[in-house]
Parts: sequence; C-alpha cells; structure tokens
Amino acid sequence: MKVGLFFGSFNPIHMGHMAIANYMVEFTDLDKLWFVVSPHNPLKKKQSLLPGYHRLEMVNRAIFDDSRFSASNIEFNLPQPSYTINTLVHLKEKYPDYEFVLIMGSDGLETFPRWKNFQIIENEFQRYIYPRPDAPVKDITSLINCRVVEAPYMEISSTFIRESIKNKKDIRYFMPEKAWHYLDEMNFYK
Repeated sequence: MKVGLFFGSFNPIHMGHMAIANYMVEFTDLDKLWFVVSPHNPLKKKQSLLPGYHRLEMVNRAIFDDSRFSASNIEFNLPQPSYTINTLVHLKEKYPDYEFVLIMGSDGLETFPRWKNFQIIENEFQRYIYPRPDAPVKDITSLINCRVVEAPYMEISSTFIRESIKNKKDIRYFMPEKAWHYLDEMNFYK
C-alpha cells in the first residue's frame, strides 16, 4: 500500500488541506492519505497553537467517513519537538509493508535543507510536491526523489482562518462543516 503522509499543525484544518488531500489521492498513485497532526513543528512558533487533541479532533471530523483518509496522532507519542525523520523511521518500522510518501508544499522546499537528517529523507522517501502561491519550483532536476504534482493553488491558510475568527468574520465555508462546528462550539481563536 502506498500512503501519502500530509504533515501539519492543522491549526485549524481547512478546505485547502482537504482539496490538496483529495487531489493527491485521486490524481496520483497513492492508495491512502494520512493527516499527521504535529504537536509542534520545530521551525514554527508555538503561540496560538491549540492542544494537539483538539486539532486531531477537528481533522477526524473533517475527514468524517472518507475511507481514503486517516487522522494520525503518531507524533503525539514521539519525543518533542517533532522531527519528520523520527516519524518516518518509526512508521517504516511499524508498517514494513507500506510505502510512505511525504507530501509537502513547494514553500517547504526552501526550509527542507534545515530539516533534521534531510539527506536521509531525500534518499529514502519519495516526496510529492504541490504548488504554493509565491513558491514556484524552479528546478525539478536538482531535487532528489521528488515528483511535482500539479494540484490546484490553494491560497487559504490556517493563519487567515484564525485571524478572521479573531476579527469576528464568518468563515464557516472555508472549513469542513463538522470541523467548523467543533471549532465554533469550543470558541477557538476568539
């Protein structure tokens, strides 16, 4: 089985995440996609980050009963901060018959050389790169073990969602309905 790993804080998950995930499963050779909820990305600040279990709950509600997707809390039980290489090695040991593919936005290519043991990831795991606004993939030939997937551009961001909620804007249609209801009931980001 070929599983795409879509890492993120999902703070909160939104329709952009869902559209990219859907595209990856339907228009590539992936069998499944796992949303890997990261407790804390070491390259990002932790402020305004909801506790992991709330973000995981929103992901679970967003994917609801879509069997193509799973929400993963695998990083919750690994040492912090979350390093992708540690998660990949752990998953490879736990699921030896699965082939894991790292899904990343083109904006992540710039910081990729700062990731812990990025050369191992580069050599041992395939990466599917989707386009992000203002981050064109300049030279695919210089990338190791990468495939650029021409998924649609998604200009929505979790930062936009949080700031809009803080400014009392109705953004319910920017999120999967069940995730939005949970966020609204819990009064997050207000």
